[in-house]
Amino acid sequence: MSFSLERRFERYCDGIVSTLLHVDREQPARWYIQGLMLPGERKSVEPMAARVAPGNVRSVHQSMHHLVADAPWSDAAMMSMIAQQVLPKLIDAKAPQPVHWIVDDTGFPKKGKHSVGVARQYCGQTGKKDNCRVAVSLSIASRSGSLPVGYQLYLPREWAEDTERRRKTGVPEEVVFKTKPALAMDQIEAALAAGYPRGIVLADAAYGDETAWRERLAGHGLQYAVGVRPGTTVWWGEHQPLPESTSGGGCGRPRRRLKRDEAHQPISVAEVACALPTAAWRSVTWREGVAGPLRSRFARVRVRPAHRDRLREEEWLIIEWAEGAKEPAHYWFSNLARRTPWQPMVDTLMSRWQIERDYEELKQELGLGHYEGRNWRGFHHHASLCIAAYGFLILERLSGRKKNAAQFQTPALPEGFRPRGAGTHAAP
Repeated sequence: MSFSLERRFERYCDGIVSTLLHVDREQPARWYIQGLMLPGERKSVEPMAARVAPGNVRSVHQSMHHLVADAPWSDAAMMSMIAQQVLPKLIDAKAPQPVHWIVDDTGFPKKGKHSVGVARQYCGQTGKKDNCRVAVSLSIASRSGSLPVGYQLYLPREWAEDTERRRKTGVPEEVVFKTKPALAMDQIEAALAAGYPRGIVLADAAYGDETAWRERLAGHGLQYAVGVRPGTTVWWGEHQPLPESTSGGGCGRPRRRLKRDEAHQPISVAEVACALPTAAWRSVTWREGVAGPLRSRFARVRVRPAHRDRLREEEWLIIEWAEGAKEPAHYWFSNLARRTPWQPMVDTLMSRWQIERDYEELKQELGLGHYEGRNWRGFHHHASLCIAAYGFLILERLSGRKKNAAQFQTPALPEGFRPRGAGTHAAP
């Protein structure tokens, strides 16, 4: 049976609003999700209220604002419901395909210092250190698309330890300072507990360079292919630790700590790249890009990470060094099987950039960064509702419908309407 767009949207929202635990929140949530999907440059509350209810802007604005800024519903419960509806369609158990758990963070440039989490830190959106706030996310991806299943604001230490700013922005007492890798691990362990389809964990060097983080992934039985920095050291080739002493007839416990001296030192992964012979490198194409096939040169070797001289299992070091480039572009550690063929390995490594599509649409089309409030609750409620809207769009595409088919009719804005804070020349 085929339903209209409006009916499909209502059925989808029935599950989403069931997590709000109060009937008065249900209609504002439907308005909010629809408002995020309607055309319009600004997806803050008042412009959206004007789009979804042009004849009753003030009342609808108040209801939507209360839903996001004040109402105490659970973001985790809503995110879980979105995953329940979308993941079974995104990952078809009857047609096995690679599944990836992609860890990333995204920055939102923000002026001032009173909005929760705002600090001078690296911002991916501007590509430099900037005044911004940053959120850490976990997305589950297949060839068909990807869906965020975890999302939390990173609270810098100066915020986490500032009692007055915490109070003013409503930071929950249980929220303490955690590094970005620690936040990502919380999301991964929550996804494991929820029983989501397991996938290979992908992350950049900000996460993958932490040895304890990789070991925790492996402890959960997860495979990974994660970035590391050029200075990360390994035992490889002739660069091996001091041999274990054979005195004493081999009695006693096996050594857990490796030893080094001047002649027995680990080597950086950047040095490994420079030491590899020409025959070690091969060109691999992983997918078709806008301007043609995406192709680069890769090498891989088996190494043992040398962090703190603990005895560790061998794993893959994979290096990307494009032909003619002065230096390698990327390094990865991976515990994928020793016999993993080249093509699936490179396909896996390059799947992390799938997350860019999530953020591009969430920010540019669904207004992920448009929330204007300052408090913790509002920041996360707005993000959860944006992800709910994104989930509906994913379902529409998986059903074979074109992107434009998921567009609602936009009511005409009230004559002369201009959102608060807009300049005198702002377009409605």
